[in-house]
Amino acid sequence: MIPFFDLTKQYATIKSEIDDATAHVLKSGWFILGPEVRAFEKEFAEYHGVQHALGVGSGTEAIHIALLALGVGAGDEVITVPNTAVATVAAIELTGARAVLCDVRADSMLLDVAQLERAITPRTKAIIPVHLFGQSCDLDPILRIARARKILVLEDCAQAHGATYRGKRVGSYGDIAAFSFYPTKNLGAYGDGGAIITNDAALAERVNLLRQYGWRERYASDIKGMNSRLDELQAAILRVKLRHLDAWNAARRGHAALYTELLRAVTPPRELAYGQSVYHLYVIQSSNRQSLISHLKSRGIGTAIHYPQMIHRQAAYTNLGYGAGSLPVAEKLEREILSLPLYPELALDDVRAVAQAVNEFV
Repeated sequence: MIPFFDLTKQYATIKSEIDDATAHVLKSGWFILGPEVRAFEKEFAEYHGVQHALGVGSGTEAIHIALLALGVGAGDEVITVPNTAVATVAAIELTGARAVLCDVRADSMLLDVAQLERAITPRTKAIIPVHLFGQSCDLDPILRIARARKILVLEDCAQAHGATYRGKRVGSYGDIAAFSFYPTKNLGAYGDGGAIITNDAALAERVNLLRQYGWRERYASDIKGMNSRLDELQAAILRVKLRHLDAWNAARRGHAALYTELLRAVTPPRELAYGQSVYHLYVIQSSNRQSLISHLKSRGIGTAIHYPQMIHRQAAYTNLGYGAGSLPVAEKLEREILSLPLYPELALDDVRAVAQAVNEFV
């Protein structure tokens, strides 16, 4: 059996570090927004080369709060892609703004800059480029368009911890960036968690207020905020894992390179020349996907689809007004994409076995 993902293997490699870190928190008696969170925020900011990082309750809340900090609200439009996790669009709608969807490139499966300007209207307040599957979007042209139109840029880095664009880590380019620490992420907690990073001190201050009831002083709300706080246990776990992130990403890249070398007659993911992917997922394209899934299942190989329905084709988001065929590249991907097993602890022999099974099917 080769499971699609196995979190227990990662824990086994760092068990003593994790156990010590969590025991320290339990003995301290401090569980919310304490010294572990502050230390993780400092280390996470330094890792990305930015001035400010703030822990929040989840990746969805990171996007929501970042948008609120940017001043996005009712009557505004926010451009993003249709092949993202639903969290991106859910967070936009939580602000009262409308999500506008821009089609993606067939090769990278990322936001198509050639389509971007057509999506902009006088109501466009922000753009959310989603660094999907571990690969950075092409940020330079996105930022040029945004700056020329005075549009804000929020990087969705939920699947791209440690990925680079032109030598710098993603999350350090836009006005603000959001991360998820869902357990399966390249940097994952053992529960929910998220973070927001920025170089803008005023935005950081607003995020800090929004995540805890608008408090500068306890029980005194300066603005209307919410409860979205990274807890001490998760921060302690993330501090341990952050020390291993680069090595884990290197392992992912090695596994991905081996897949790409071995696979035949399916379309592998393409790494673009402007940056290094961290291969959160290894997503192939096959015109006969369902039969391939069944074939791999018969060999004991797990797979997944990210994502089986584009945002505009889900019942909850028919309000966005996109009919069939309106976003053709994303809709073709919906029919063909398939994620193969890939995580740092996956044995290279298992990568070879998966590739062999795919090639046998073809």
